[in-house]
Amino acid sequence: MSNMIFPLLVGLTYVISSSALAINRRHYLLRQTGCIATLATTTTVSTPSAQAANLKDRADGYALQHTDREWAYILSGPQYNILRQGGTERQKSSILNTFTMANVGTYTCAGCATPLFSSQDKFSSGTGWPSFSATLAEGVEVEDVDPVRAALDGREARCSTCGGHLGDLFNDGWIYRGSSAAKTGKRYCIDGGALIFKPEGGGEDVFGDDPPPSKVINYEQSMYRDS
Repeated sequence: MSNMIFPLLVGLTYVISSSALAINRRHYLLRQTGCIATLATTTTVSTPSAQAANLKDRADGYALQHTDREWAYILSGPQYNILRQGGTERQKSSILNTFTMANVGTYTCAGCATPLFSSQDKFSSGTGWPSFSATLAEGVEVEDVDPVRAALDGREARCSTCGGHLGDLFNDGWIYRGSSAAKTGKRYCIDGGALIFKPEGGGEDVFGDDPPPSKVINYEQSMYRDS
C-alpha cells in the first residue's frame, strides 16, 4: 500500500505546484545557483515583510503619485499586477525577454516612462526574464539589506520615480562569463511587463506585457472533467 501512496502524493504535489498562477522567481533562481544549499546551514532567512520595511511606502513615498483606482485605469492588467502589487510574470512570457543588445534603445518604466535600463547593458541570463547588468542614472531604487540576506533572497528593485516593482537584483553576475554582468557582478532580473522599450532614433514602442511573437499558450484538459 505504501508503495502506491507515495507516487500518488508526488504526482498530486506536482499538479498543484504546476498550476500556480505565478512562479516564485527568487527561489527558482536560487535553486539554479545553489545559494540556498550553501548558505542556509549557517544563516536564517528573514520574512518578506521585514525585507520590505527598508523601502518607502509605494502608495505615498515617491514623486509620482496616483490613487490605486487611477493606477488600475492607467495600467494594463499585467502591468498593474507587477508594478503596483509586486507580482511576477511567468518565465519567457514577455516579448522583451527575446530582445538582445542588437535591439538598440532604452527600457523605461511602464508606469511613468522613467528611463531605467540601456540596451547595451542587456544580456541573456537564460532565466526567462529580461536581465540587465546595470541601470541608468538614478532610475532604479534597490532594497537595502545585509549581504547575507541579499545573497539568499536577492533585493527588490523599484522605479525611483513612481515606486513600481520591477523585479530583483542578484549579485551573481560573475556566473555569466563573457557578458556585461561578469564585469559588474550584478544581475537585474526584471519583469518584462514592467517595461516599455523605446527604440533609438524613433520607431514604435514595444510594450513588455506583450508575449513573444511565437508564444502559444497550450491549455491542458482539466483532470477533474470526464471528457
